[in-house]
Amino acid sequence: MNETPETTAVTVQPADAPAAAVQPPQPSGFGMMVPMLLILAIFYFMMIRPQQRKEKERRKMIEELRAGAKIVFAGGLVGTIVEATEKTFIVETVNGQIEILRACVNGLAGTDAAAAAAK
Repeated sequence: MNETPETTAVTVQPADAPAAAVQPPQPSGFGMMVPMLLILAIFYFMMIRPQQRKEKERRKMIEELRAGAKIVFAGGLVGTIVEATEKTFIVETVNGQIEILRACVNGLAGTDAAAAAAK
């Protein structure tokens, strides 16, 4: 019978080397997710939600505009609404009448928000 003797591998360390390197515990996936969720929540409440609220107020203001209202366009041009249709306004400016989209209205002329937007 041919029997082979069992061999085992033994690693030899120098006498002055540490016995075993201690590894720090690995953080769990859930532990790493909590700070990310916190950052996302802060980002939402500080940036996204206020912007959505401002846009909702602007849309409401545009829906309520009627003929005779003085408005400021997104480009800073000021005019008075002559006629309001479903999607556009006919606006009287210094140079005559023009037709603009409702989405181009930035605010009412004479208000602080409109004055700041015009600058």
